Amino acid sequence: MNLPEYIISPLAALLLSPLLAGIINRTKAFFAGRKGQHLFQVYFDLARLFRKDYVFSKTTSWIFRVSPVIIFTATLASTCFVPFISSGTRISFAGDLVLMLYLLALARFFLIISALDTGSSFEGMGASREAFFSVMTEPVIFTCLLSIMRANGTVSITEALSAPMLSDSISVLLSALPLFFVLLAENSRIPFDDPNTHLELTMIHEVMILDNSGPGLGLLEYAASVKLWLFSLILGRILLPSTGMSPFVQTLILLAIMGLIAVVIGTVESVMARIRLIKVPQMLFGAGVAALLGFFINVTKAIPW
Repeated sequence: MNLPEYIISPLAALLLSPLLAGIINRTKAFFAGRKGQHLFQVYFDLARLFRKDYVFSKTTSWIFRVSPVIIFTATLASTCFVPFISSGTRISFAGDLVLMLYLLALARFFLIISALDTGSSFEGMGASREAFFSVMTEPVIFTCLLSIMRANGTVSITEALSAPMLSDSISVLLSALPLFFVLLAENSRIPFDDPNTHLELTMIHEVMILDNSGPGLGLLEYAASVKLWLFSLILGRILLPSTGMSPFVQTLILLAIMGLIAVVIGTVESVMARIRLIKVPQMLFGAGVAALLGFFINVTKAIPW
């Protein structure tokens, strides 16, 4: 019996999401002229964290203790609405886009309040930046995915991403480019953030999890990998060719596209420096303008001139 698609997608995220971070790290090592980490190093790091014990600060409450579980569960649940294989039983209904984004917002909310719960001024600074930047990224995501739904004539994001994309459509391409910028911002990648920095004054995501340890830190790192997988999967679905293919071949091409996206992320992080924090709103505003342009092009196609 075939597994429902809404189970296959989170299973694929659980198994393969750390591999994307491994591809990014190997790409960055290639540009730096180094051998780099093992491709599966992220799996080893997660296994090591889950074997360790918890260490909690005396200033934290139950919010800090339960937040990693909620963040990981909400992020993983959001993958149920993005199909990995275009066959099988799906969860699709009008407004599923809103539920998917609310699950991501729930994860972000608990990440912010868990950082504030530590009483650290540095973590509070990172939480403030996270909340500020999310105000600009969420409308861009919503606009891009609405444009995709409009192009495929459906009110369900699951059905829209399951349908063949109009790869020659300008509106679809104008949705892919802003989503790539959002992918970098939402996953704390260069040029918006540096996942490898240790300077608290410039960190955003990493500074919010400084007090986490053991399995809690492992869940947060795992949730970050799943979130990167989710946005790469959405972008891969948009860029997937619309020619008729079997589900197996389509899945292989989708994995190749996602691997290529990871290589592009590693390339961007190798050839660019992190931009100043005051420049981040300008870049996200530009992504929003491109997303709105694609949406308006999509809407005007239905107007009889």
